[in-house]
Amino acid sequence: MDKFVVSARKYRPQTFDTVIGQTHITTTLKNAIKNNQLAHAFLFCGPRGVGKTTCARILAKTINCENRTPDGEACNKCNSCISFNEGTSLNIHELDAASNNSVDDIRTLVDQVRFAPQAGKYKVYIIDEVHMLSSSAFNAFLKTLEEPPPYAIFILATTEKHKIIPTILSRCQIFDFKRITLNDTVEHLQEICGKEDIKADKTSLQLIAQKSEGCMRDALSILDKIVSFSNGEVNYQNTLEHLNILDADYYFKLIECMQQQDLAGAMLLYDDINRKGFEGDMVLNGFSEFIRNLLVCKDEKSAELLEAVKGFRERYISMAKNISAAYLVSALNILNETEINYKAARKELPSPAGAESLSAARVRRASASSCLNRAALLRQLRLSINGVPEEYSPGSRMEWVTRVIAVTTTRSQSSRWPSTPAPPPMRQ
Repeated sequence: MDKFVVSARKYRPQTFDTVIGQTHITTTLKNAIKNNQLAHAFLFCGPRGVGKTTCARILAKTINCENRTPDGEACNKCNSCISFNEGTSLNIHELDAASNNSVDDIRTLVDQVRFAPQAGKYKVYIIDEVHMLSSSAFNAFLKTLEEPPPYAIFILATTEKHKIIPTILSRCQIFDFKRITLNDTVEHLQEICGKEDIKADKTSLQLIAQKSEGCMRDALSILDKIVSFSNGEVNYQNTLEHLNILDADYYFKLIECMQQQDLAGAMLLYDDINRKGFEGDMVLNGFSEFIRNLLVCKDEKSAELLEAVKGFRERYISMAKNISAAYLVSALNILNETEINYKAARKELPSPAGAESLSAARVRRASASSCLNRAALLRQLRLSINGVPEEYSPGSRMEWVTRVIAVTTTRSQSSRWPSTPAPPPMRQ
C-alpha cells in the first residue's frame, strides 16, 4: 500500500507556470533569470499559504538548472533539478527563523556563506518567518546581506513585513504576494479532483474556497478531510456539515418570516437551527453577512461583486428587489447592537455598580416601548431587582426600588431621562 501524501505536498508547483494566482511575481522572476538581472536578496511577503516558500524553491532550482527552457523555466530532467526535486541538493539551505532567531544562528549562517558551491552556480539561502529574528540577529545579518559573495542568494519569506527593520527592507527586492482568488482556487481544486477521480460538484468547491479565504494550502487540507469524511464523494450537504456552516437557505427563510411578520415561524426556524448545534453569535454573524449581501445586490451591476456559491446570486438579487434599502440598513444596526449585547450577556456582572446599570437599562428599555403599560413596566422592574447584589440590606433594596420608580414616572412625563439614582448603601 502506497504511503498517503497530502494534496498540498503532492501537488506543490514545480515550475513558475504552475504557481496559482501569482502571475505578476512569476513573470518578473522569469524575466530576471532570462536577462541575467538577478538580485542577491529577495523578500517574499504575503498571507499564509499563497506560494512564498514554493516560489523560493522554484527560483533556487531554476537558477541552478543546467538546461533551462527558452522562457526561463527549469527542465526538471538534469541532475541539478532531480536533486532539488528529491531534496538532496547541497545548493539550497532552508532556515526556520522562528526557532533559529539568535545571533549565534546568524553567525553560523554567515560562516556557511563563505564556502562556494561544489556543483551549480548559486547557493540559495531561504529564511522562512524572517520577522521572528531578534534585533541583534538582524543587525548581525546586515553586512552579509548587503555584500554577499557572487554565488550567494538570499530569499527571505514572511507574513508580517511591518516587523522587519527598514535596514533589511532597503537591501532586498520586495515581492508582495496576494491572496488567491475564489475562481483560481475552484479551478485548481477541480483539476485535482479530476486527477484523483473524486466526485465533487462546483458548489461544494466554492464553499471550500470561501472557507480557505485565499489560502490554497488550507483549501487543499479541507478537501482532503472532506474526501475522507465522505468516502470520495464531495457534495453540498456533507461540505456544509463538515465545515460547520449554516446553509444560507435558512437566512432566506428567516427574512421571509420577518417580511410576513410571522413570529411563530421565525421562532420555529431558529429552534431548528439551534438543534443543529449552531451558537447564537454564529447565527447573528451569518445573518449580518446575509443582510450585507442583500444590500450589495440592490443594484444588479454591483451583484457581480458578490462571492456567492452557484445558484444563490440569483436568489439574492430576487430577494433584494422586494426589500427596501432603509429596512436592510435598520436590520444591520439592530443585528450589530444585538451581537454586542449577546456577548455582554455571557459575562458576569463585574460590580454592584454594574448590576445597577444593568437593572436601570432594563427599566429604560421597558419604558421606552410604547406598547408596554404600567403593569408590564412593574413586571420588568421585578426582574431587574434580581440584579441587585445580596450585599445590599433589605431596607436599602426597597429604597433603591422606590427611587427607580420615581425615575420611571419622571421619564413618562418628560422627553429627557433624568440622572441615574445613586446606589444604596452597602450592608454593614
